[in-house]
Amino acid sequence: MTTHNFNLLFLIFTILACKFPTGKCDLPCRVRDVGIEGRSIVCVCDANYCDTITREAPPRQVFVAYTSSNAGQRFEKSVGVVQQETTTDDSDFGNTQDEVLLRVLTSSRKQFIEGFGGSVTDAAGINWRTLSDAAQKRFIDTYFGPEGLEYNLIRVPIGGADFSTHPYTYNELPWNDAALTNFSLSPEDFLYKLPMIKMAEAAATNRIKITASTWSPPIWMKTNERITGFGQVKPEFYQSYADYHLRFLEEYDKADVKVWRHHHNQRTTEWHHTGRWVANNLGPTIRNSRFNDTLILAVDDQRYTLSLWLKGMEREDPKSIEYIDGIAVHYYGNYLPGSVLTRIQNRYPDKILLSTEACEGAMPWDLNKVEVGSWRRAARYIKSILEDLNNHVVGWIDWNLCLDENGGPNWADNFVDAPIIVYGNGDEFIKQPMFYAMGHFSKFIPRGSRVVEVSRMSSAAIDNVAVVTPEGNIVVVLHNTKSYELKVRIRISSDRRVDLIVEPESVKTVEINRSL
Repeated sequence: MTTHNFNLLFLIFTILACKFPTGKCDLPCRVRDVGIEGRSIVCVCDANYCDTITREAPPRQVFVAYTSSNAGQRFEKSVGVVQQETTTDDSDFGNTQDEVLLRVLTSSRKQFIEGFGGSVTDAAGINWRTLSDAAQKRFIDTYFGPEGLEYNLIRVPIGGADFSTHPYTYNELPWNDAALTNFSLSPEDFLYKLPMIKMAEAAATNRIKITASTWSPPIWMKTNERITGFGQVKPEFYQSYADYHLRFLEEYDKADVKVWRHHHNQRTTEWHHTGRWVANNLGPTIRNSRFNDTLILAVDDQRYTLSLWLKGMEREDPKSIEYIDGIAVHYYGNYLPGSVLTRIQNRYPDKILLSTEACEGAMPWDLNKVEVGSWRRAARYIKSILEDLNNHVVGWIDWNLCLDENGGPNWADNFVDAPIIVYGNGDEFIKQPMFYAMGHFSKFIPRGSRVVEVSRMSSAAIDNVAVVTPEGNIVVVLHNTKSYELKVRIRISSDRRVDLIVEPESVKTVEINRSL
């Protein structure tokens, strides 16, 4: 054995022995079998314990893989050596249904990644506050800390949302107060949202970029004078509504929380009103303020509405497109293929695409709003994230960071699922398969990574995405939806490859150090 090979084997052994480089092992999942046929396990956390995950930086010519599966693996680590060859000959591989041959084309580069995260709603904050102080900290650490998912994006509602205990906005009184003389944050901001954001920022390994969205302006601004229903902003209050967004930025800034970007929810205006309002009110108001570096995102809705809204805004006033920095898209009802996002990117090449809201259990046909231990829901998350990243999306934000066992609270009875379910009476929370699905991206694809092309060279396929990290490593996420294992060969150059087994119904993240 050569000295070089011996050193490689020694490094692999030390990683497996949890001695490199962190000096300690990850804490394993404290498993709870939910006792329902067809469901996977959940991991239980409380004030004294929560499973952890550390990223192991692979030495040169080594790869580290992390696997989660329906069978119960959770970030299970494995290590291997990048194979080097004098000639390239894959003729004996990729000829059967269980062999997948991929080539990572690092020279074919696409968008830079901003990150991944979740939403700090009133409902998330209320459930988080039912936990003891120690459990609250473990909750934050497991999402944002160095031994957690390392989230670096947060979305926060401007005022209330349906995931609040009651409908509300800022400056509800006095009526027709165009100057917003009574604008102030709500008790929910000070009790739930701001403390949660600040603790997350303290735990995070990277800057958390915050995005904010309005569900409704004060009802006196609206034509129907209601929180819900078909109502538009009255034209006489266009400037007041723009000022409403600016005042929110000012009040969060006073609380030492800087908003990176905000997006206007299309539910409060029709497309022609939006174009006029952004061009004449919101755009100039933000750009002429001290928050002029805050990004403005348009639409904030499903894929199938994007083109209609953007073209409508453009027809109404082309300046509206000049003011926006990007387009926000939701997870629900994605009946159109991901390629629609690429078409949008090609039409507006200087705008970013950001996925701003996702959850399971939201559809009328979802009989179980919360499906504890559902791998099926995790798999849908993985599929959506892969599709979005391969179609120019720069980041992916989940909906509520946590909910209760009913999927709430929600004043509109619009209960849904969440990656973490909190049981406040027992001072514990459970991490669902969706939590680990998110982590296979957020933990291993740092901000500044760049998506690259992957070419399939076999008849068999596996869903995937590949990025080159700021360190120069290649990270590949592989999603096996089959009921049988797949043998996957990833060729990273003409003379170097990685060979893997991808377990049935699993997601595997592979980080490859390609340095010679």
